[in-house]
Amino acid sequence: MTVSPELRTVPTIGAPRQASPDLLRSVFRRHAAGVAVITAHGERPVGFTATSLNSVAAEPPLISFGVGTGSSSWPVVSEAEFIGVHILGEHQQELAATFARSGADRFGEGTRWSIGPEGVPVLDGVLAWLVCRVVARVPAGDHRIVIAQAVAGDPDGAGRPLLYHHGRFNALRD
Repeated sequence: MTVSPELRTVPTIGAPRQASPDLLRSVFRRHAAGVAVITAHGERPVGFTATSLNSVAAEPPLISFGVGTGSSSWPVVSEAEFIGVHILGEHQQELAATFARSGADRFGEGTRWSIGPEGVPVLDGVLAWLVCRVVARVPAGDHRIVIAQAVAGDPDGAGRPLLYHHGRFNALRD
């Protein structure tokens, strides 16, 4: 087999940097991610914006997401049997910002929601939502990876997905 000369060249890359939290954040700012809000209910409803949502398995239907143990939502999520997962639309940038902002009244006057299956707060107007039973909380540095099994949901909201890229909420372009 003959390798053509252009395939033998090494692409120009920057000088590698030592791994650090800043390097990780810088690299993942270039990774476009869908935007979700995770909710749970303890003595009060809690929620946070997440870009770490993943589909884990179809059978059984499992999802995962990461949550910081220093997050104001963590004490409730750490004990919740059920959580809500909400896929946000491009029309919900302000909702995403509210649930991402530290100290915000996330379930205040500007947030439309209701009590859904298993008592989980379900946000109105989202593209899709699930209520899931938590099956594991896996330690991962200063976070926990939560794995949960879907028990109910609705995939039929209208609109296009909200994305997070380069530190900002964005919409898809045509």
